[in-house]
Amino acid sequence: MRADQRVHLGAFLEMIAAERGAADNTLQAYQRDLEHFGNFLVGRRKSFVTAEASDISAYLRELSEAGMAPASRARRLSAIRQLFKFLSAEGAVAEDPALGFSGPRKGRAIPKTLSVGEVDRLIEAARRRTQSTKGRDRVRALRLHALIEMLYATGMRVSELVTLPRSVLAGDGRVLTIKGKGGRERLVPLNQAARAALDNYLNVGDGDDVAPMVMTKWLFASRGVEGHLTRQRLAQELKDLALEAGIDPERVSPHVLRHAFASHLLDRGADLRSVQQLLGHADISTTQIYTHVLEERLKKLVFEHHPLAAKKGTGGTKVP
Repeated sequence: MRADQRVHLGAFLEMIAAERGAADNTLQAYQRDLEHFGNFLVGRRKSFVTAEASDISAYLRELSEAGMAPASRARRLSAIRQLFKFLSAEGAVAEDPALGFSGPRKGRAIPKTLSVGEVDRLIEAARRRTQSTKGRDRVRALRLHALIEMLYATGMRVSELVTLPRSVLAGDGRVLTIKGKGGRERLVPLNQAARAALDNYLNVGDGDDVAPMVMTKWLFASRGVEGHLTRQRLAQELKDLALEAGIDPERVSPHVLRHAFASHLLDRGADLRSVQQLLGHADISTTQIYTHVLEERLKKLVFEHHPLAAKKGTGGTKVP
């Protein structure tokens, strides 16, 4: 990518970090997407400030022909539109070439999830590890057990969970104050099972043949560069645990457990607005991907309780 493009991209990233409180993961995603677009423009002897609508059309067409999913193409276009809106406001471009572009239809994706029984098997597999290991392996087992209990109990994003500071434990241990996307804070309850697993992890060393947990800034400390457990490492540990629990590892991830948290709450009668608050969604439309759970519950309600529903042995009329 050209040097002048890097200058414009850097200024744009600084703006969304300062004005919108964008997280590091979000900034990295914007940077990857826009660097790819910038390199495409270089191949056409263009730059961000000389790009035209035809260049954006050609780029989107190339992504489509390469087989990129509609959701990913929509994300790329969103980044491009925001970049040119910024450049236009800054006076770097006379006209915004991205005006009038609309993203591809993404459809309604139903999130992958796990059944209650499958989550129970994962948690039980994690608990068994804590009882069958010693030394450092036991520390890691206790940490994983605490993490999986907390994921399922709170529905936190994995990035929120692994970056929890120890200070989050101050105050009422039954509720955690989480700082989510855009710096927004929310309260999430911590059930007894999750709190017990967390206490076991934090108290390791009392009577064990290992050193007590080192007091650091992070709740889930690690020797890595970040100082805390990474999202990637947790995801891999969950897949290894899935094998022990007899579940296809491809179906298990931290995000799937977040989906399970939301789906199981709705399945048991929670309202969509409460689930929105617990998940930390700024807009309830984001939470509405779970409405398929509500729809299934309503169908079951009609089939089982409507007076016209078919009854065993009566040959009654079935509800369509």
